[in-house]
Amino acid sequence: MQNNHNTAPPLPISWEECKAKGWQHIDVLLVTGDAYIDHPSFGIALIGRVLEDQGYKVAILSQPRFDSGVDFKSYPAPRLFCGITAGNLDSIVANYTGNGKVRTSDSYSPDGNPWRGSAKEKKERRRPDRATLIYTSLARSAYGKIPLVLGGIEGSLRRFVHFDYKQNKLRASFLTDAKADLLVYGMGEKAIIEIANRCAKNLSLTAIPGTCLRVTDKEIDELFAEHERAQARKFLTLPSYEKILQDNRFFLEAEIETDKHLRAYSSRIVLQRQQTHWVVQYPQPKPLQPAELDQIYALPFSRKPHPAKQNIPAYHMIKDSVTIVRGCSGNCSFCSITRHQGPAIVSRSHKSILHECNTIAQSPDFSGTISDLGGPTANLYGTTCAIGTCKKRDCLYPKVCTHLQIDEELFLQLLKDVANIKTVKHLFISSGLRMELLLKTPKLMERIISSHTPGSIKIAPEHTDPETLRLMHKEPHSLLEEFVAKCRKIGKKTKNKTVELTPYVISSHPGSAPHCNIRLVNDMKKLDLTIRKFQDFTPTPGSLSTAMYVAEIDPESKKRIVVSKGQAERLKARRIIEKEFFRNNVPGKKRRKK
Repeated sequence: MQNNHNTAPPLPISWEECKAKGWQHIDVLLVTGDAYIDHPSFGIALIGRVLEDQGYKVAILSQPRFDSGVDFKSYPAPRLFCGITAGNLDSIVANYTGNGKVRTSDSYSPDGNPWRGSAKEKKERRRPDRATLIYTSLARSAYGKIPLVLGGIEGSLRRFVHFDYKQNKLRASFLTDAKADLLVYGMGEKAIIEIANRCAKNLSLTAIPGTCLRVTDKEIDELFAEHERAQARKFLTLPSYEKILQDNRFFLEAEIETDKHLRAYSSRIVLQRQQTHWVVQYPQPKPLQPAELDQIYALPFSRKPHPAKQNIPAYHMIKDSVTIVRGCSGNCSFCSITRHQGPAIVSRSHKSILHECNTIAQSPDFSGTISDLGGPTANLYGTTCAIGTCKKRDCLYPKVCTHLQIDEELFLQLLKDVANIKTVKHLFISSGLRMELLLKTPKLMERIISSHTPGSIKIAPEHTDPETLRLMHKEPHSLLEEFVAKCRKIGKKTKNKTVELTPYVISSHPGSAPHCNIRLVNDMKKLDLTIRKFQDFTPTPGSLSTAMYVAEIDPESKKRIVVSKGQAERLKARRIIEKEFFRNNVPGKKRRKK
């Protein structure tokens, strides 16, 4: 890749813009359910710039109409392939709350309006449900036999049999349902370059690391003749769609095996039988090296929406933020970040981050505040594994692994250097922070609290009940108690700094009965913490907690667990929290003491 630090015009979003550039064709068309923002925090922009950097002509089709193929047909068929994503979020998560209610706003759409036309009319959504499937069908109709490649969060996390909480049922792989040619899972920079290069040379798209292939029974016999023979150890065969439908305990088994396979960076090929086809998952590529990640973030993003005058809430949230780390080794049961970004921690170099911060600081519309230096977990930045070949990659549970190397000074120096940029008045860490890591880095913890906190510190104990925490794969409640005490001690030391903690919790997680929420409320009151942010557990694709929700089984003991599924049950658990922290916490009034 080139190392171009200058900004460049955004990628074209219409055939007219392509022709204005003198193009006679496009090599790759990228379709997304989001408004197009040419910023590295948005997957479609990142993939588009990576392909452009390789010399390919790339265009964007953003939030196309889905009642007809007119928007797809506005472009000629791309020369190489059409890449399709629902956007930065799964479309069901984008369109509905965890309890299935229609969302009235969409941060990834102009003016936050999820509807075309007036928000009051609500005639047609900008993004369809299961957008990947709808867009693929329209692309096939418009472009014929051009290879269709699925990607993004939705495609990645729905690549095997998965649960759809809006339909309340298990579904087959989106790769087979969409009848697409290929699916890129995870962070797809390496895979997408290989796909483009092979398409340009008219080569086979089989065996590309980081991809899934859709094949028939005959094709799988031709590809893997040894599957049922002596070499079967080369394969991980998951329970089939039919077997899972017959007994949903096999869904939990499939998710456990998929999770272990991913965290081990296993070289085995994964197979899963769908209705009439097989999904073949080739091994994930090696994680990017820091220098490779630096090169991607050095690409010439304009860092603005296109067209530039659009008011897109997601853009305003991240425009002055910087991603400093990729991947997560926390491995929380309810989270799918590890499934998508991978368990390996890759940190950008000090130089690369500082350069991006300087670019932001020199922007004419810079407000003086760098809103975040973060990632999935901000203070995993700079951490490494002393072993390197660990297959478990479960670094924080039940306590911080002794082999996890934490570079406190590296993060401290980064904060100092960014804060010293001439036009930077404020530097905040707004991404989530792991409490157990902060307790092991006291100087960093004090620096963040005293100088880099945007009003409050976001922490995510998720719960306080020990059995619920075990199922969540989260640290014990005693760690929260230690953390709160430490924060308040730092607050007294800094005198003028009031340390406000914003705990985030989840109600109705599988295995959590109503009495668990009563304990949660009492524990938080003992610590004098107010729960302002919480949500009912949402069974989204790609998490072990979702498999627990479906199977109603403890993945360790294999015993039955209580699962709140109906609205009435979930509301009952929710009201325990609301009664204490919302109804008795009216703005302007002190919470009633008992």
